[in-house]
Amino acid sequence: MTPLERALRERIRAEGAITVEAFMEACNSYYYSTRDPLGADGDFTTAPEISQMFGELVGAALADVWARASRPAVRYVELGPGRGTLASDALRVMRSAGLDPPVHFVETSDTLRAAQRHAVPGATWHQHIGDLPGDLPLLVVANEFLDALPIRQHVAGAERHVVAAGGGLAFDRDGEIVETSPARDAAVQAVAEGLVAIGGVALIIDYGHARSGPGDTLQAVKGHRFAAVLDQPGEQDLTSHVDFQRVAEVALTAGATVEGPAEQGAWLERLGIMPRARMLANGAPERAAEIETARARLCRPDQMGSLFKVLALRHPDWPTPAGL
Repeated sequence: MTPLERALRERIRAEGAITVEAFMEACNSYYYSTRDPLGADGDFTTAPEISQMFGELVGAALADVWARASRPAVRYVELGPGRGTLASDALRVMRSAGLDPPVHFVETSDTLRAAQRHAVPGATWHQHIGDLPGDLPLLVVANEFLDALPIRQHVAGAERHVVAAGGGLAFDRDGEIVETSPARDAAVQAVAEGLVAIGGVALIIDYGHARSGPGDTLQAVKGHRFAAVLDQPGEQDLTSHVDFQRVAEVALTAGATVEGPAEQGAWLERLGIMPRARMLANGAPERAAEIETARARLCRPDQMGSLFKVLALRHPDWPTPAGL
């Protein structure tokens, strides 16, 4: 029994069944505060860790939209920036285009903050989106951020809970599941309202579905393999598919303009991942196969290319980011 499972069972004994939302929030809070989960030695690998091309193209897209917005003073913001790899790669490209913005990270994990501090010296950290400064337009990136925010599940109109059962944990009801996420809605609303108030764009990149619909998408990953959601609480990553239709609705209600979603593979191809891969391979022929494997993983429909999507939010007066 994990330390968190013991604490959850005690909580259930004292308070009664807990919601799926409370379970997911407790698990991910403990999980991210106690480890670096990324890479071969961790539990999962994100796009920026697969290849520098991902972060470089994000940086190119941001530099381009900034230039078309007449090159204003801006801030670079990343939500849940992992090890800082995406920011490091994106900022390198942005600087080559004449854009060197102050960097702001929204991150709650001290472990990951340490890695980010090494990758991007001089960044400023915040606990919450609402803590970000509101004086300059924002270039926001949220890559695999929304999927880790807690969700609610309902079965036939009743909220699903987690109960103690035998020697473990169990769900209190089964059936067709409808998922919602007030936490996700609040995050999107905060970003959209910030863009509307002071200008800028946000790129939301995550896995999920383009249209709202029922279904159980809550999943656990441990050691790069799927695992049972209720096993080993606090020792595996819990995520759910992002409902991009809902994200767009929340952003539109807040007054932002929405572009997309586009499939990640098609978006990267429109931004120029093929010529970038060839350039890298020409510069390091011994890595050509590795570079092509990474490009395929990011772009192929049977890998990350179709399941992962890109949605842009922007101030109505800002231009549409490239690739959308």
